[in-house]
Amino acid sequence: MSKQIDYSTIYEMFRRFHELEPDPKSELQYTNAYTLLVAVALSAQATDVGVNKATRNLFPIADTPQKMLDLGEAGLIEHVKTIGLFRQKAKNIIRMSRILVDEYGGEVPSSRAALVTLPGVGRKTANVELNVWFHQPTMAVDTHIFRVANRTGIAPGKDVLAVELALEDQVPAPYQLHAHHWLILHGRYTCKARKPMCANCIIRDLCPYEDKNL
Repeated sequence: MSKQIDYSTIYEMFRRFHELEPDPKSELQYTNAYTLLVAVALSAQATDVGVNKATRNLFPIADTPQKMLDLGEAGLIEHVKTIGLFRQKAKNIIRMSRILVDEYGGEVPSSRAALVTLPGVGRKTANVELNVWFHQPTMAVDTHIFRVANRTGIAPGKDVLAVELALEDQVPAPYQLHAHHWLILHGRYTCKARKPMCANCIIRDLCPYEDKNL
């Protein structure tokens, strides 16, 4: 874990991320607030590619909580059985859909407090939903963001919540909305866990992480 770097360095890092990709998008495929929530819930301990493959035929027939209930748990399992923990995820999605229909009029709530009460929806999933669909500057810290935030010194922290709160404090306001996407993409494709591609990194000269490729 690197030490916290200064504001001007953080600002320059995100300026470069923005210059490279001004409007980063989630790699999960979705059509509305509900399908995004389902996709993110399915993505826990699974790849976006795997989730997209499973939902390609699911979302055209079940893109609302009521349609998901009509499909039923058994029907849902047939679509998501290639995804890890698919039985528990299917159970949670059906329970979540029932609550959305009964308590929220079939709409996805736009507050973290409400979202995290739904089965299968933790703080990270709620933050993705709030950021991607509702355009709130939340930080959904996954393993990629946790690694990058610590390696770079942007937001060092011993656990996910500490990094999330540090990012909220440290990321300059103009870059907060897209910060978590830039960090995910950087961690997924450049600042990898085992073999970081430091030679190809656009913030290499600003990053205090020891280059393991030398």
